[in-house]
Amino acid sequence: MRTLLAFALSLTLFGQVRRVDDLALKNAGKSATDGDWLSNGLTPGETRHSLLTQIDASNVKRLGLMWSAEVSDGGGDQEATPLVWNGTVFVVSNFSVVSAIDARSGKQKWRFDPEVNRVTVQPKMCCGVVNRGLALYNGKVYVPANDGRLIALNAETGKPVWETRVVYPQQDQTLTIAPRIAKGKVIVGPAGGDRITRGFFAAYDAETGREVWRFWTVPGDPTKPFESDAMRKAAATWDKDAWKLGGGGAVWDGISYDPESETVYVGTGNAEPWPQALRGKDVSTGQDNLYVASIVAVDVNTGKYKWHYQMVPSDQWDYDSVQHMILADLPINGKTRKVIMQANKNGFFYVLDRITGEFISAQPFSRVTWAKGIDQKTGRPIINQEVMYGKNPVPVSPGGGGAHNWSPMSFNPQTGLVYVPTRGWDTFNYATNFDFQPQFLQGTALTGLNSNTAGLQRQPPGPAIGPEPLEGGNVSTLIAYDPVKQEIRWRKPIGNSRFGGTLSTAANLVFQVAPDGRLIAWSADKGDMLLELPTGLRNGMGPPITFAIDGKQYIALMGGSGGAASPGVTNPGAVTTRSKPQLLVFGLDGKAVFQDGGTPPVGNPSDPH
Repeated sequence: MRTLLAFALSLTLFGQVRRVDDLALKNAGKSATDGDWLSNGLTPGETRHSLLTQIDASNVKRLGLMWSAEVSDGGGDQEATPLVWNGTVFVVSNFSVVSAIDARSGKQKWRFDPEVNRVTVQPKMCCGVVNRGLALYNGKVYVPANDGRLIALNAETGKPVWETRVVYPQQDQTLTIAPRIAKGKVIVGPAGGDRITRGFFAAYDAETGREVWRFWTVPGDPTKPFESDAMRKAAATWDKDAWKLGGGGAVWDGISYDPESETVYVGTGNAEPWPQALRGKDVSTGQDNLYVASIVAVDVNTGKYKWHYQMVPSDQWDYDSVQHMILADLPINGKTRKVIMQANKNGFFYVLDRITGEFISAQPFSRVTWAKGIDQKTGRPIINQEVMYGKNPVPVSPGGGGAHNWSPMSFNPQTGLVYVPTRGWDTFNYATNFDFQPQFLQGTALTGLNSNTAGLQRQPPGPAIGPEPLEGGNVSTLIAYDPVKQEIRWRKPIGNSRFGGTLSTAANLVFQVAPDGRLIAWSADKGDMLLELPTGLRNGMGPPITFAIDGKQYIALMGGSGGAASPGVTNPGAVTTRSKPQLLVFGLDGKAVFQDGGTPPVGNPSDPH
């Protein structure tokens, strides 16, 4: 296998550069000799599962640093997935700075800074100065600039090819999403769901930047014509004046594409403002507030509505449904079903039919108090009326940070398990600010919550469903989840829903990036720890990928937030370092020294128990 891998990859070395077109993206990750990582989720179904097997259980403890490269000055965490094509690693860091780095040497090929106005744009960004990734297609790199521009660059030179305006930061919307490519179109949506904004996602022609279609996720002014039948349907589920407060439904992460059915799947964000009382009638009267906290499926050619499934009708707990969505074919009740899976922020793991939108199953993977369960016939949550908060604070689990947030999960079709980084055992106090005014304000008042009583709550909120935390009360956990049986197969007390992420490989390995900077390898089937490697970085960690070049397999990730230099692994007690963002590439027997002077130890994993 390794000889075949080397031969196949040598074709690229000698000038046979494959074109990144629709066929290449459709077949990405389907061959054990394919060493590239061409899209955010690697495969069309965003499984983040690689068929590369050179790094396995017998040698994974030999991983060491091959090279590192500084990618920006920082200013926020690293949430982007690196892409690899034509011997080059493409990354985007804070304030949308893009770097193309030679995959063999770590030397910079080119760098592009869109020169975002940092002073004016940063206050408009809800949850940190971040970017979640790039897209590759037909010789171009597609960049989501934080200030609302979508930019296409020449992949070889880094020179701009076109630029188009998606949103304006003056309207409290920015771009942080990783673009997805679908049938010659670039799909993006803006962040800003905790502002007085109206969410949408749109498709842009990959060659010209021209907008092809747009799908609004919540209705606008009802005195004006509806943009589509979908908006007419949605308007019937909102109070007639709710649009004046924006509505929310931002699309800031979570897009998948099925090339066979030509369907784009998009996860939508929370309702705005958060308290349902500020938006009109409650959910018991039928005011579901479509299409917030939902998965929406549209036709890739027209953007027309196909189906939707709403996880949280009339959401009032900030349960965005923009988390990573994985497409797979699963054996369910004796039949193979084409499904879409999501470990939602609200604590439930969902399996839906991706062709029809039919609800298949959902069960809690963390402690849940906002619902008593999911009606397995209708797919609707059985909402716990005791957490329908008002003036007085009410503790609810999961908290607003979510049981699973943006951190990517991965799916191994060999084990049948999904590997989810979670933070699902904390609680948040919710209380309505009935004096809420629709204007830009700092803090929780912006969401309509009472900032004097809202906040993180460590005490459990009473009767709950779902698994309790591991011994010691650890709220951050990595779980291996069986989506067919809807049960946790194994779990480990290292996770967090908003840092790092997981990568699965055909060598029965799961790689995880821990929030404190460790690169960890587990056996995919049993959860045995095989490697625990400090990376030299201690904050702002992004998701891992794997790639191969010249017949050798590597693991890559980004981390660091910017600021003071890290003291390195020689001072393990220092956890407040803020080293500049770096791209780190690890390989077998790597012996490179970190840029801050630290050298990682190799092997000797900690006791997995």
